[in-house]
Amino acid sequence: MVKDQKGWRLIRDFRKGKFCFLIGVENWSIELQKSEFNSLYLLLLKINEQLSVIKDELMDEEFISLELEQLPWYIQLEGKKNEWSLRFVFESQDQTRSFEMYWPIPIAENLFYEIKNMWESMN
Repeated sequence: MVKDQKGWRLIRDFRKGKFCFLIGVENWSIELQKSEFNSLYLLLLKINEQLSVIKDELMDEEFISLELEQLPWYIQLEGKKNEWSLRFVFESQDQTRSFEMYWPIPIAENLFYEIKNMWESMN
């Protein structure tokens, strides 16, 4: 499964073996294991739930910052109620690799929904 949009791409290819998910934004990309992709998906759902809880109370121009940490991920949402960016830090529990990702506005919201759709199509 491949989703390729302006500024980002999301690929699932189980033939690749261990690192079967690729997330690319602008000039970088990272490959994830299925367990890493699943944990990222669950964390994205949690931060989206947090945003949903406060969204109706926010003014359109009000700036927000939400943070969540659930090992191996740390995620930070910044922006306004209808446009936001996401920053991620991944610290490998196996001490094999660590990385950071940044999804700018409007890529963050589009990529979030595509990851959600991809995850739901597998389960």
